[in-house]
Amino acid sequence: MPIATNRSLIEVSNLKVLKNFANKVAKYIITGDSIFLYGQLGVGKTTFTRFLINYLQKKTKSKVTEIPSPSFTIMYEYMVKKILIHHYDFYRIESHKEINNIGIFEDKEVITLVEWPEKIKFKPKNRIELTFNYSKNFSCRKIKIKLYGNCKKYEI
Repeated sequence: MPIATNRSLIEVSNLKVLKNFANKVAKYIITGDSIFLYGQLGVGKTTFTRFLINYLQKKTKSKVTEIPSPSFTIMYEYMVKKILIHHYDFYRIESHKEINNIGIFEDKEVITLVEWPEKIKFKPKNRIELTFNYSKNFSCRKIKIKLYGNCKKYEI
């Protein structure tokens, strides 16, 4: 799989390619980083998150767990050895003020994954933005990559 750079567009039409891409991203991210996952319902945001967290669990010889969508709970937390991961889904959030009450970026020693980040008013400096899109006829799926802050050095 070729190395992607800032603003790259990667085709991830099958699950194997999506899993390989998630595994590659997982090799780079560190605590303090955020990954924002944009895209319509059913495009693969939660599946990407599941592959990424499961990769980190396997890599650290932790128990591999289910990674459900936090659409109704808003957030799930995972401890992978000494790495704390917060997985948010803001689909049901109506206002950015509700997110302010959550304190999403208060803990700097966490990896933060956010589905529906459009609803966040103030974004952290160190982040990866992945925008998932289907082609017009839904025959393929692509991810556009944008890197910010320290994440610009990642060769995902």
